[in-house]
Amino acid sequence: MKKAILTTLIASAMVFSCQSMAQDQVNLRMSWWGGNGRHQVTLKALDEFHKLYPNINVKAEYTGWDGHLSRLTTQIAGNTEPDVMQTNWNWLPIFSKDGNGFYDLYKVKDSLDLGQFAPKELQQTTVNGKLNGIPISVTARVFYFNDQTWAKSGLSYPNTWDQLISAGDVFKKKLGEEYYPIILEHQDTLALLRSYMTQKYNTQAVDEKHKKFAYSEKQWVELFTLYKKMVDSHVMPSTKYYASFGKSNMYEMKPWINGEWGGTYMWNSTITKYSDNLTKPAKLVLGPYPMLPGAKDAGLFFKPAQMLSIGKSTKHPKESAMLINFLLNSKEGIDALGLERGVPLSAAAVKQLRASGVIKDEDPAVSGLNLALSLPHEMKTSPYFDDPQIVSLFGDVLQSIDYGQKSVAEAAEYFNKQGDRILKRAMR
Repeated sequence: MKKAILTTLIASAMVFSCQSMAQDQVNLRMSWWGGNGRHQVTLKALDEFHKLYPNINVKAEYTGWDGHLSRLTTQIAGNTEPDVMQTNWNWLPIFSKDGNGFYDLYKVKDSLDLGQFAPKELQQTTVNGKLNGIPISVTARVFYFNDQTWAKSGLSYPNTWDQLISAGDVFKKKLGEEYYPIILEHQDTLALLRSYMTQKYNTQAVDEKHKKFAYSEKQWVELFTLYKKMVDSHVMPSTKYYASFGKSNMYEMKPWINGEWGGTYMWNSTITKYSDNLTKPAKLVLGPYPMLPGAKDAGLFFKPAQMLSIGKSTKHPKESAMLINFLLNSKEGIDALGLERGVPLSAAAVKQLRASGVIKDEDPAVSGLNLALSLPHEMKTSPYFDDPQIVSLFGDVLQSIDYGQKSVAEAAEYFNKQGDRILKRAMR
């Protein structure tokens, strides 16, 4: 009898133990966008996390940039978003106007070392007192040039806007019709033209108080005229020419790989994937930043490069916070991610990566950030300027110019009118 009771107790204990182990298993989902380099280092970091916390399983959901936002929008609307997400700063007005669109990270501060981040950086991602994401790094668009292509042109990297524009004719005559000093996608073109307008007029592009653009009709015509001049001067390809190469990522297109497109205006935090795809021995080097005489502000678009956020629908906020802390603040996570998402803001990461020689001032990502920080950049960029609908509208308007569907004046009027409608709806 005693033996039977003992057997029953042992069996019950085993069942309870198995149930307890099953309950301890936590399944998380993490999503991000990027190129293959980012995918590989993040997957490595997740493997290291699982070694440290074998009861926490992380399912990786990664894509390229195209389509990522629309996918995430559907997930958030249906409360099926991942537990941990790489997010964009300009998505805060879209998903979290009141601060409730993402999980408040202040609630999990015991599992997330917020002391590694400067308060001013966390303030950028705080809405109504709720921390919606941890900024991974800060970034700005600057110029990078293919050293081999520019050497063949015989030109020095442009210090002024006039030098940039005049380079187009030299490239065309000396290197050939298919060679351009720079290649810009439409969102980068918008940022570059805003930089010029900020330098000239020292004014914001968006008037948040009145929920509309701040530029006059005349200024919009000037902005689109500058775009047309750059295309006509062979500084960069038109959207029509660019579209002829298909819909793959720009850094995967043959003219970029071969060096026919001689440079770009790009986030310092993402420049590695552009440089890695060049045909060796070509590499990207940081160029000077063109400034208008007397300009008080460079018109840089400074923002958090990306954030890591926790989904508001998560059932595992503590474990999600542990994952974010591991990626940004732990030795293993820092080693794995390196500079793939830019120069980190985490004080622990900066200390570790400088000591190991990963952060070097001559590195393009680091030197690009240092250059941006050295330029006058007091004027803040409104997140509404980077609203996806505004960016998409701008791309459509550029196409209307390049395909001969609208004159510059017509395009400027259309963008101003439609843009104001988007801003008004977005700021309601």
